[in-house]
Amino acid sequence: MTSTEQEHSEQSPGAGTGWGDDSTLNAELEAGSPAAAKPVRQGRVLAIANQKGGVGKTTTAINLATALAAVGERVLLIDSDPQGNASTGLGLTHEERDFGTYELLMGAAELHETIRPTKVPNLSIVPANVELAGAELEMMDLEHRTHRLKHAIENRLAEFDHILIDCPPSLTLLTVNAMVASDAVLVPLQCEFFALEGLSQLLRTVERVRTTLNPTLDVQGVVLTMFDKRNNLSDQVAADVRGFLGEKVYETVIPRNVRISEAPSHGVPALIYDHRAPGSTAYMALAREVIKREQALRDAAE
Repeated sequence: MTSTEQEHSEQSPGAGTGWGDDSTLNAELEAGSPAAAKPVRQGRVLAIANQKGGVGKTTTAINLATALAAVGERVLLIDSDPQGNASTGLGLTHEERDFGTYELLMGAAELHETIRPTKVPNLSIVPANVELAGAELEMMDLEHRTHRLKHAIENRLAEFDHILIDCPPSLTLLTVNAMVASDAVLVPLQCEFFALEGLSQLLRTVERVRTTLNPTLDVQGVVLTMFDKRNNLSDQVAADVRGFLGEKVYETVIPRNVRISEAPSHGVPALIYDHRAPGSTAYMALAREVIKREQALRDAAE
């Protein structure tokens, strides 16, 4: 399934993969959720998700994680995209990916065995390797297949302030695992003509996962990416999205910026490649907004 196929985006999440049936989902929820055990945790889990490719999802995951780490937050980034671009963008070699998200999902490794340090202080990563491409097929025969990632990380969440999951650009079992393991979804949205259509489809997916698998899942926010101030369409899309979602849309807008595009080829986040670039300063501003929203949620829960 690819993010560019309209018919896939109109199906219920997981159509064609065997977990899109309501009875199946509900049965797995009842059998697969460890309802009794809710570990005390310090950090929250955010899935960085959009079923449409090319919207700046991985770029947002890398640079938001870096920005959060830069202000002293303890951050873990889980690369759940078989393309492994988040791992590459943080400078990990293929030799450093011997244990990663695939092994975590398969139960072949514990979380602490898969975590790798990065060049960014306070930021660690669970990398993606080539085996992750086959994980979805292999998980079909495993117990609690929608909860594999949740089970693998839930007892270690207190070690981090933020856990970000970079999802694949499609609605696969990997994406569902990320959403089941998460407290909320952060949606990068490109300022383009079809933005609202793709957003509506993603919100329906979030609602379906919340209804059947993760009752507490929420949308933490939507960040507008690749904003071009020279293009009137960018302004129109931004206005439409804000009119549709209101305060769910972050004030920070990520501009289209060549330095952001160059950074991955050097194996470093844009904030390290050029911290003065407009894109870098925008991600620092986004990090402040994320921290503010997370703190408001904690305060409300107390």
